[in-house]
Amino acid sequence: MMQQRIGLGYDIHRLRAGSGLPLGGVFIPCEHEVIAHSDGDVVLHAICDALLGALALGDIGEHFPDNDPAHQDQASSYFVKHILNLPAYSDWQIGNVDVNIIAEAPRLSAHKSDIRTHIASILSIDEDQVSVKARSHEGLDAIGQKQAIAAQAVLLLSKNNS
Repeated sequence: MMQQRIGLGYDIHRLRAGSGLPLGGVFIPCEHEVIAHSDGDVVLHAICDALLGALALGDIGEHFPDNDPAHQDQASSYFVKHILNLPAYSDWQIGNVDVNIIAEAPRLSAHKSDIRTHIASILSIDEDQVSVKARSHEGLDAIGQKQAIAAQAVLLLSKNNS
């Protein structure tokens, strides 16, 4: 018998003037950077929350508090790999992950393929199990005013109970 669970993740960070930002583990050169305790990769943070949600293990802030100096400037791929090494994940496999990046800037069409490849690599799954989409907010709210960037992730976990 196959057991399946769905996880949903979301992350948002403020932006300021800078020289680029990480998305899905890929550095995107642009005129912004994120304000964050870690590297602020909203895509990988959303994936972390989706994984933790599917495993019923809380959220990224519970596992990696932003007031812990050990996480200062930490690459978000570290958080993903840590979750994938938790005993609670050992019997599960990722079926697919669907990511939605919400940003007015930077424009992401030229980077989505690289982000998809890097996410697949971090999660040790095939690229055809990863979808990366990008949306703007049409000039509305903090995202639309280029003051923030966000990401959503949904993933499916499966395990064989036989």
